[in-house]
Amino acid sequence: MPLTDLQKRTAQAIVNVFETGSPAGDYAAVTVLPGDGGHLTYGRAQTTLASGNLHLLIEAYCAAPDAALADELRPYLPRMRAVDLALDHDLRLHGLLEQAGRDPAMRDVQDAFFDRVFWTPAARAARDLGLVDPLAAAVVYDSKVHGSWTLVRNRVTAERGRPDALGGRAWIDAYVRARRRWLAEHLNRLLRRTVYRMDAFRTLLEARNWALELPITVRGCLIDASVLGGPALRVSAEALDQRALHLSYPPMTGADVEALQRALIARGYGLSADGIFGPRTEGRVREFQVAHGLVADGIAGPATLASLGLA
Repeated sequence: MPLTDLQKRTAQAIVNVFETGSPAGDYAAVTVLPGDGGHLTYGRAQTTLASGNLHLLIEAYCAAPDAALADELRPYLPRMRAVDLALDHDLRLHGLLEQAGRDPAMRDVQDAFFDRVFWTPAARAARDLGLVDPLAAAVVYDSKVHGSWTLVRNRVTAERGRPDALGGRAWIDAYVRARRRWLAEHLNRLLRRTVYRMDAFRTLLEARNWALELPITVRGCLIDASVLGGPALRVSAEALDQRALHLSYPPMTGADVEALQRALIARGYGLSADGIFGPRTEGRVREFQVAHGLVADGIAGPATLASLGLA
């Protein structure tokens, strides 16, 4: 029987906790750990520069029509594709990635990307082995995200047999034990420290929570229905007649920004009316404010908008 949407989101939330410490996932997380073979890692499921997946993720984001930081990130694509390890220390790139992680477009791209790259292959691998329990799917998904699923799977199959002979639940139990042992004995000390992933699954196995029934607690994080609706978006539902326009990341966009730009253009300020409040727009606002005795803060608030005839 296919997993329900809630079971899928629960499985993903468990791995989100492993990856970023939050059931909802941290779409803006940028990590560089000395000794990590993945090098620069990013996003909800911490995709890596070394694997080439970071390039594919950012390429998909830059292709999204509403991606606010596409122009700033697009020049980095050739270096990501070439796995330029100098990007591990490019603080400007790190800042752009963090800003993009707060863009709803990036969240949508990451959700679709990680489903395609990790969840769908994990679900297929579990189905091909006859593993039908949601907890089993979560274990396979975790290994797809973390890496080396095939290696440990083959080791368990060689030692214990296939799930159809051993039994799916007994096989998953053996897999979790084998993977914990493999991590604990790994030459990479960073991987040795990730045995907590298998310890968390061991707790769920011992509780016989094969259906991933809520609530559950993973590494001190409560996962229940209230936290599985996705990350909160700080968007007001209140209809405002006018807002103060200013430089922000992601940048402010909309018809009011375009109207501001057109008003500045009409007064002789060189600018493109693209509806995006970027550094050039901020600069022209400051010039207008200086010329008209306004506070030159680059913010198109009520006084500046009124002076432009936009109140």
